[in-house]
Amino acid sequence: MVIGVTPKQYASGGKSYMGRMSKRGNQYLRKQLIHGARTLIHRTKGKNDKLSVWVKQLIDRRGKHKGVVAIANRLARLAWILLRRNEDYKTLSAS
Repeated sequence: MVIGVTPKQYASGGKSYMGRMSKRGNQYLRKQLIHGARTLIHRTKGKNDKLSVWVKQLIDRRGKHKGVVAIANRLARLAWILLRRNEDYKTLSAS
């Protein structure tokens, strides 16, 4: 299923580059993933856990808007894996 949170890839003559975001797929699902990613960014402010640090580094490296789409893509992949395996989400416990 196409959701539209990954860029189109173009390749020619050994060169490859990522293009614009695809607008194909379920618009409602894509919108919900983007809103969830924005919420995640907002909730990581002032936290120092592993996920929060990753989000902050991603935003610093790529910028807010590209970071939101990258997080939405990660959420979509995580949801697909959980649905495919028919599992519940389990957080990693701190050791």
